[in-house]
Amino acid sequence: MNTSFWKAGHKPTLFAAFLYFDLSFMVWYLLGPMAVQIAGDLHLTTQQRGLMVATPILAGAFLRVLMGLLADKLSPKTAGIIGQVIVIGALLAAWQLGIHSYEQALLLGVFLGMAGAAFAVALPLASQWYPAEHQGKAMGIAGAGNSGTVFAALIAPALALAFGWTNVFGFALIPLILVLIVFTLMARNSPQRAKTKSMADYMKALGDRDTWWFMFFYAVTFGGFIGLASMMRPLGGALADRFGGIRTLSGMYAVAAICIAAVGFNLPSSWAALALFVSAMLGLGAGNGAVFQLVPQRFRQEIGVMTGLIGMAGGVGGFLLAAGLGAIKQNTGDYQMGLWLFASLGVLAWFGLHNVKRRWRTTWGSAAVTAARV
Repeated sequence: MNTSFWKAGHKPTLFAAFLYFDLSFMVWYLLGPMAVQIAGDLHLTTQQRGLMVATPILAGAFLRVLMGLLADKLSPKTAGIIGQVIVIGALLAAWQLGIHSYEQALLLGVFLGMAGAAFAVALPLASQWYPAEHQGKAMGIAGAGNSGTVFAALIAPALALAFGWTNVFGFALIPLILVLIVFTLMARNSPQRAKTKSMADYMKALGDRDTWWFMFFYAVTFGGFIGLASMMRPLGGALADRFGGIRTLSGMYAVAAICIAAVGFNLPSSWAALALFVSAMLGLGAGNGAVFQLVPQRFRQEIGVMTGLIGMAGGVGGFLLAAGLGAIKQNTGDYQMGLWLFASLGVLAWFGLHNVKRRWRTTWGSAAVTAARV
C-alpha cells in the first residue's frame, strides 16, 4: 500500500471498524466450536445440533439488511453501538440465566446473529472515509475482521472444557465490552455521508439488476470462504485498487473454480489436494475484497443498505454451501459432486463478470466518473 492511502481517510475509524468486526465475528461463530458439548448437555439430536449452529448464520444474514438500514438512517457508528449492546445483553443473560433447552439455544443463536450483522456497519463506516481509488484497501482491511471466527474456533472449546460452556459467554463479554468502549471513543462518522434516503429509494436500488449481480458474486466468494482466507481480504482489495475490481475478481474465480474442480477428482496425493483447496480458499478470500472494491463505486449513496443486501446473500450462500455439501456427502458417500457443482458456480460467476464488464466500465466505472480502477 502506498503512502497516499495512509494519508487519506481516518485511521482511528478504520482500526475501530476492523476491531468491532473482528470481535463481532468471533461471537457470531461461538456456538459452532462448542456444539458437541452443548448438544451433549441438552440431549440434542444431530439435526437439532446442526440447526443450532446454523441459526446465527441465517439470522446474521438477514439481520444485515436491518443493520444496513440503521446505518443509513441513523449512522454506521450509532448502528454499531446499538448492535453491540444487544449482543452484550444476550450473552449476559445466557451466562447468568443459563441455556437449559433447545429452544433457548436457538433464541441465543438469533441474538448472536446480530453480531454477524456487524458486516453491514463496519464496511460502510470505513468506506465513507476513503476516496474511490482506495476503496478496495479500506474495505479489505475492515472486512478482514472475518478472522474472528478463527479465534472462536481456537479458544472457545478450550475454555468450555476448563470452565464449562455457559461460562464461555461470560468470558466473551470482556473483549466485547472493551471493544465497545474503543469503538465509541475512536470511530467517527464520515462528513461525506449521504443524506438519509426513503424506503422507496432502497426498493429502487433493489430493482437494479446490478444489485443482483453483486449479490450473486458475493454469494459465491463468501459461500466458499473459511477463516483461513480472511487475511487475504485486504490483499484482494489492494489488488482490485491496483488492477481493477473486475480483472481481479475474474482471476480469483478462475483460480477457485480450477482448484476446487481438481480436488473433486480425488487426487491420490492428499498434500496436492490440500494445496489446491487452500489455494481456492485464498482466492475466494481475496475475491471478497475485490467485490467490495466495486460495490461503493456503483452504490456510493446507498452503501449501507447495499452492504446489508450483498452481505445477506453471502451469508445465505455460505449456509447453502455447507448444507448442500453435507447432503451430497450423505447421499453419495463423498463430496465429489458437491465440489464440482461449486466449481461450476465459479465458472458461472466468471462468465457473469465477462457479461457485465463492458457495461460497467463504460457507465459508472468509466474514468470520467470515478478515479478507481474498475
